[in-house]
Amino acid sequence: MAMKTALVLGATGGVGGAVTRAMLARGWRVVALVRNPARAAAAWGASIAPDRQAGDAMNRADVVRAAHGTDVIVHAVNPPGYRGWDRLVLPMLDNTLAAARDAGARIVLPGTVYNYDPALAPVIDETIPQHPRGRKGAIRVEMERRLAEAAPEVRSLIVRAGDFFGPGARQSWFAQALSKPPLARIVNPGTPGVGHAWAYLPDLAEAILRLLELPPERLMPCERLQFPGHYDADGAQMVAAIRRASGRPNLPERRFPWAMMRGLALFGGFPREVMEVRPFWAHAMRLDGSRLTELLGDVPCTSLDAAVSAALRS
Repeated sequence: MAMKTALVLGATGGVGGAVTRAMLARGWRVVALVRNPARAAAAWGASIAPDRQAGDAMNRADVVRAAHGTDVIVHAVNPPGYRGWDRLVLPMLDNTLAAARDAGARIVLPGTVYNYDPALAPVIDETIPQHPRGRKGAIRVEMERRLAEAAPEVRSLIVRAGDFFGPGARQSWFAQALSKPPLARIVNPGTPGVGHAWAYLPDLAEAILRLLELPPERLMPCERLQFPGHYDADGAQMVAAIRRASGRPNLPERRFPWAMMRGLALFGGFPREVMEVRPFWAHAMRLDGSRLTELLGDVPCTSLDAAVSAALRS
């Protein structure tokens, strides 16, 4: 089989980095479009690394040039510091669409649950209507609409997952609240008794890679799939796993200060962004992976204890 080539936008981030590592381990050639090649090289260190091209996802010419000769474009890029979503997210996707048309490549988009209202959609599958509650969710819905509209000329694969954890997931609730180093306490944003969906990044990346290695005709022109990951049915399983993995059964647990954030949200900034995702911690939402299982058979799923141990080590 000929070597496949992928362009990854966001290769230094959580999902983009995990997919890049999985592709490289499987013999793919990976091109990473990065704003600062030297900093990206330092981030990858001595490990096997992608080919790095200097460029910006906001510059269409940069993306089209980097995508030349590729089979897949992984669109895992976000605005720097997660600022400027209203201005930057859709133009970046339009650049990726233009590059995919030019190269004849399939687009891979890591999907989110923010497309849905968790109070109305406790279980998500491919048929559930998307009714976002917040600004970011509305933008994600528009991203998926543009991908669907571009098919079949541009093929796409959307794999939706819950909250990320694992190596490379630095901008995550797991890394910045539940297990923030030094691990002196667990700050739990969840609601007691309310379920929550988690996605271990190496498992998610493996599932994406196995989908891309299927015969192309097995996937719909715009395929939308749900990655079930680990569903914490009562909101207590992740806390218990962190305590087991850290060897500290009495590690204190504190509730996330939602009430304080609600007051500060009036002034914008981080508290306002946090309050936009509050409903996803107040209502249970599970991802139905039936279609994914139909395609792959066994969906990658590292045991929760092993996954949490690896996440804490990283």
